[in-house]
Amino acid sequence: MVQTPAGRLRATALTAVACVVLAVCGPRRGMAQMADVDTALIVAVDVSNSVDDQRYRLQMEGIAKALEDKAVVSAITTGPQAAILFSIVTWADRSEMTLPWTRISNAAEANALAARIRKLPRVRGEFTCLSHMLRWTADKIVPQIPANATRTVIDVSGDGHDDCNPAEPSDAVRDDLVTQRVTINGLPILDGDEGKTIEEWYRQHVMGGIGAFILAANGYADFERAIRQKFVVEIGGLAGPKRVKAAAAGE
Repeated sequence: MVQTPAGRLRATALTAVACVVLAVCGPRRGMAQMADVDTALIVAVDVSNSVDDQRYRLQMEGIAKALEDKAVVSAITTGPQAAILFSIVTWADRSEMTLPWTRISNAAEANALAARIRKLPRVRGEFTCLSHMLRWTADKIVPQIPANATRTVIDVSGDGHDDCNPAEPSDAVRDDLVTQRVTINGLPILDGDEGKTIEEWYRQHVMGGIGAFILAANGYADFERAIRQKFVVEIGGLAGPKRVKAAAAGE
């Protein structure tokens, strides 16, 4: 069959549209092949110049031990989907997905991931660019979550205020994330010059979304306790001040 010029033009146009659809939707569909999960948890860890090698390792070891904790594993495995997605973003003057999305559905997978986290190389940064990290996460990480998740949570830890003179304040980026049904929880580390003010700053400028809460660490040595208790609440989807208070008391 001989195709007319008009027919060839229509075929070319349809091919172009199909290519655009594949380019835009293809990767998202490919990533969405993972089974549904209860929580997509992004653990955002401060690696600015106040975080030396010891403090970095305390944070990584704290996250690893939390994943090995029986209460955390129970929270992972007792939800409707009995699984979560887990990732780590390290941030300072730049942000990086240090640990890509990993699905956890049992204790063996949690323990294997903990072992990987302990081997993550030291990440270095300079400034505390929290607003930039939230914007980068909103634009690059949240839209590419590779499974349907009942809730998406960003767990932000750090020991200082944003000192990068951002183009948009962290409040504005937080509010944008909240419109995307993302919850941002804070784990301020009460240490150093800003230890007395950082918790309230996180409460005012970082925390947001459904069931959002702040649970502080009393210095880096206390990070392990705080992150474990936060994971129980975040992964279990347990909102409300009474439940957070219970987690902080270790109940």
